[in-house]
Amino acid sequence: MNPLNSITGTIVAGVVLSILIGLGFAPAIELVAWSLAVWLHVLAGIVWIGLLYYFNFVQVPAMGEATADQSGPGPAAIGKYVAPRALLWFRWAAVVTWLTGAWALEYVGGFNQNFFATEGITTIGVGAWLGTIMIFNVWVLIWPNQKKVLGMVQASDDEKAKAKQVAFMASRTNTLLSIPMLACMVAAGHGFFI
Repeated sequence: MNPLNSITGTIVAGVVLSILIGLGFAPAIELVAWSLAVWLHVLAGIVWIGLLYYFNFVQVPAMGEATADQSGPGPAAIGKYVAPRALLWFRWAAVVTWLTGAWALEYVGGFNQNFFATEGITTIGVGAWLGTIMIFNVWVLIWPNQKKVLGMVQASDDEKAKAKQVAFMASRTNTLLSIPMLACMVAAGHGFFI
């Protein structure tokens, strides 16, 4: 069976290949654990931020155009089939990103030192806090309101309009925060802003 025939097979094959490559370069078990934590963090982060950018740069403008196009098919297909699946990957990628980031912090001075600044503020700690604000926005503001907008939970037209605005602003806030968050994460790994 070819693993490329399914997304699950593709992902599993990619993970196995990455682990094998990592084991070839990481002699110490602690280095393997740190490498795995960072790798999973980056992979989940790519999915999370990639979907965040997809929503803001592609889906939201497309939904607006589809709604305004009186002779077109409308936004129903995106709202019914694409958005719920994308939001599923989006919110769980946020969780995996945050958890693997917390795990990775253990290997670069400790979670408490970086997250709670027990020995001073670190660049990676600032990035972790920005990511924490972003995951809060995903689960507390974006997801509950998107369920109303997409008709997954009952809501009046007024409630849907308000939910749409809250989800939109939280998503745009996350897009804004993702820029300095990514700068902090990259800087911490490459010796900038220290």
